[in-house]
Amino acid sequence: MRWLVLYARSRQVPLSAAAVALVTVALWALDDPEPGVMYLGTAALVLAVNVVAASIGLGGQDIVLERTAAIRWAPRRAAHVLLIGAVAGPALLAVQAGGVTLAPAGFVVRDGAGLVGLAALGAALFGAQLAWVLPTGWLAVTLLVPPPGGAVGEVLHWMVFSPGTDLSTGMPWALLVIGTAVYAVAGPRR
Repeated sequence: MRWLVLYARSRQVPLSAAAVALVTVALWALDDPEPGVMYLGTAALVLAVNVVAASIGLGGQDIVLERTAAIRWAPRRAAHVLLIGAVAGPALLAVQAGGVTLAPAGFVVRDGAGLVGLAALGAALFGAQLAWVLPTGWLAVTLLVPPPGGAVGEVLHWMVFSPGTDLSTGMPWALLVIGTAVYAVAGPRR
């Protein structure tokens, strides 16, 4: 149990959890008075902020030390990525249970999975300090660039498409699997 506490402290989990809680409370406080209206872009933004806040812990204080440690890092890294997803999405769902309606639960789970995969891939490609680049960049493209038609639009703008379409559902799950696998094997870049 002591190693878990040390791991959490070295990965800044308390700070990340506080940031996710702050975003959740702020969302609840800024509740929109229009009941029943879905705000998919806002839900994607809140999920991205939660994932970015938690992604800071995808790298420890000394990457070289972690690479030379005599423990198996791949399962711990994969569990860390999945834990980020298990916190980022349910935080938004908890606010929705309190009356704020932004998006259906399937949308939250799907977008949370894709954003976590992007953050893990970002940590593996750019380092933990820049893990936020891929989820933030993809969100910016999704919210600011008009979607092209057809399959390309569904793939690029999966964050705001209905969870019922095949391409917009498959893309985030593929990102989760690829991002988690690359990060678990390679770890964060120095």
